[in-house]
Amino acid sequence: MARNPELGSLGESIQRGLVTPLRRGFGALAERIGVQPIAEPTLAETIAARRRFFGADMVDAETGAVRSDQVVLSWFGCASFAVALGGSVFLLDAWVPRGATSGYVPTTPAEVAALRPAAIFIGHGHFDHAADAGPIAQAGGAVIYGTAEHCATARKQVDAPEFACVTLGSSESRPGARYDFELAPGISVTAVRHIHSARTERYAGADACEPVKPIPQIRDMRRYPTTLADTAHLIRRLTDPEGGVLLYQFRTENFTLTWHDSSGPLLDKAPEVLETLRELPVSDVHVGAVQGYNQFTNGLRDPRSYIEALRAKVFVPNHHDNWLPLITARGSAFRAPLETALAGIPDGPKLRMLLDPDDYVTPGVLAFDA
Repeated sequence: MARNPELGSLGESIQRGLVTPLRRGFGALAERIGVQPIAEPTLAETIAARRRFFGADMVDAETGAVRSDQVVLSWFGCASFAVALGGSVFLLDAWVPRGATSGYVPTTPAEVAALRPAAIFIGHGHFDHAADAGPIAQAGGAVIYGTAEHCATARKQVDAPEFACVTLGSSESRPGARYDFELAPGISVTAVRHIHSARTERYAGADACEPVKPIPQIRDMRRYPTTLADTAHLIRRLTDPEGGVLLYQFRTENFTLTWHDSSGPLLDKAPEVLETLRELPVSDVHVGAVQGYNQFTNGLRDPRSYIEALRAKVFVPNHHDNWLPLITARGSAFRAPLETALAGIPDGPKLRMLLDPDDYVTPGVLAFDA
């Protein structure tokens, strides 16, 4: 949410109407409230958290180990997921939405840390994606993967950081740059540098998409009133820098998962990224961001370009929920536009819709046989 000239009128409005006044009026108070560290979880807490996020039948009741023959993703707001894949547990982004509301997402950073993820993969560094990465890694012992800027921001979130952070390029890396590595035996990972969502001029070609302009749903602010501590957390992290944007693909012998937390205008600004995405193996499941700055001009054209390039069997939307009610809406507003966008793709993926708040921390929604 830092000021960015590419964001267009929407980004300018958010900056003037929300970020700047909050920082000016409440920044000092937020700093005085301070950051509450997360305690290292016990084994009992890890078992309980994993059973809640992944399902009781996925987790050994004595050791907390997760099964390797199933893949489970558990959504905890915006673009953040806890994943059990190939016997490993890891996070995709690390932020429990709060500040404008409290309790809309029914979990806490402490419970997420209790999962003891082996790794945290950062898509980009804005507050709604990485604001809890440092405290969770510090408490649970996770290794963070991201750009040099993501690592620096996460380390600033805690005192005396003791977690590892693997650097995958920097904010200066070229779009389309690729990083290949192994997360654990039998789990390979590819990270691809791409670009953040941004407004572009209205496209009028045959494959144009209608604008998507859901009405902000501020009633959730009344239903889930915020606390002072949660508001302070949001204010502290509002201006965290993007630091570059990464897409990740995870592969086992029998399953491929691809995830990204922003969908940029690749067709207009970085078509070379699409070439890199087409070179990746076909995805069994593609979890991709659909809410973005270009939706008000070009609808879901940008997410559709990722979907077409990745050729997944199943598409799951993320970053489409009411994570900040002043400017966001519930995911139900995206169902019809997504169905229309996917219907125009020959042999396109099946849509596995996520709807807030019912699908938060609900392991049966995204469970797959590996």
